[in-house]
Amino acid sequence: MHKVVGSAEEAIQDVFDGATIMVGGFGLCGMPENLIRALAAKGTKNLTTISNNAGVDGAGMGLLLANGQMKRHIGTYVGENKLLEQMVLNGTVELDLVPQGTFAERIRAGGAGIPAFFTPTGVGTVVADGKEAREFDGRTYIMERALNADFAFVKAWKGDKWGNLVYRKTGRNFNPMMATAAKITIAEVEHLVEPGELDPDMVHTPSVYVKRIFQGQVYERRIEKRTVRKEVIGR
Repeated sequence: MHKVVGSAEEAIQDVFDGATIMVGGFGLCGMPENLIRALAAKGTKNLTTISNNAGVDGAGMGLLLANGQMKRHIGTYVGENKLLEQMVLNGTVELDLVPQGTFAERIRAGGAGIPAFFTPTGVGTVVADGKEAREFDGRTYIMERALNADFAFVKAWKGDKWGNLVYRKTGRNFNPMMATAAKITIAEVEHLVEPGELDPDMVHTPSVYVKRIFQGQVYERRIEKRTVRKEVIGR
């Protein structure tokens, strides 16, 4: 039950060149900032990353891109990342774009031990190219393979020293399902508490899925795209 490590650097010490890594978060919300920074500093190469998006220029997974550490990215959204766009166009990084619902289900299936499933999403588009198609009840579906990884980097609001995790709001996107779909799940938390302090009914990820946990030290809480309301004259 000894899962607590002292730092992000210690948590990722066995992440190897060529590893496949799931990275939680939705945009810049709920992403494991400390683990990403530690991996960027470690310099591990030829990574396949599985994440909703690839961060932004200079932040999040954008750090791994800038370091040339990513070989392939599987995700749903390019977002504001100009560097990713350039690297894909010049062939430096291979990009697999997946419909967001299909992406989520592929990860969930991987965690549940389901190797593949059929979905109508993407039928008749390039998404279906090269995939098996079947008809069920008069409707065409395509087969999608599950996603699994060597490591999952997840970020929770609160966790106990046994590895039980509680996420907060948008941080629940992708983090919980990724925690189930990797050989080694590493969790960083804002608040690390003693066993018994979490209400069992509030736990989103049970400790059985988590191999390592630590309390993150620095959270920048960046805003991906800042917008403000225009001033109304005379009000």
